[in-house]
Amino acid sequence: MVARQLDEQISGRFPVGKRLRVLDVGMGQGTQALRLARAGHQVTGLEQDPKMIAVAREALAGEPEGIRERMRIIEGDGRDTGVHFLPGAFDVVLCHGVLMYVEEPDPLLAGLARMLAHGGLLSLLVRNGDALALRPGLSGAWADALTAFDTTSYRNRLGLDVRADRLKDLTSTLAGIGAPLHAWYGVRVFTDTAADGAEVPGAVETLLAVEERAGRTDPYRGVAALLHLCGVRG
Repeated sequence: MVARQLDEQISGRFPVGKRLRVLDVGMGQGTQALRLARAGHQVTGLEQDPKMIAVAREALAGEPEGIRERMRIIEGDGRDTGVHFLPGAFDVVLCHGVLMYVEEPDPLLAGLARMLAHGGLLSLLVRNGDALALRPGLSGAWADALTAFDTTSYRNRLGLDVRADRLKDLTSTLAGIGAPLHAWYGVRVFTDTAADGAEVPGAVETLLAVEERAGRTDPYRGVAALLHLCGVRG
């Protein structure tokens, strides 16, 4: 879903065929970074976990030379983008699945906005703080659901205590750092409660079509497990 949504924003903002300069902060195993490099863009992946870097490098090594030349991997923290790059160095900056691990995200976001050229796209994927009660509520964990209404803290499926973000707060933050919200989507509206390792259903394309429709439609997108926010540098 995130890839489809991101491609929609890129195609609507940049000329067809333009080779974009992309920064993927907290790239993990490099799924999105490698996908964009395959699409012809010049991609820089920034990651601090050596294990994830090793996985990404192994995946990149199996690609044709032309793709390998379009992607570089840097070990570093997303809060140190100013150390590695000049302001305005990128057309697109991704920060997917990172903010939940950052206690004070505003300085990180401000740094990411500075990396964008004028008209550049900032893509954020965050846990939805307005829907934290949904998962425990649907599973019958009533005490947990009741607590979730009044907090943005939660324990993820890895057993880590992390944090979520509310749409209202991030909208204000993006406006304040000069990359106001341009579009937003919900991600995992109906499928968030699926068990880890659950078998992929046979009607997967229909499932994706339903999730894609829900992710752009009110009121469904407002209760999605994740929010995909796209800001544009003014």
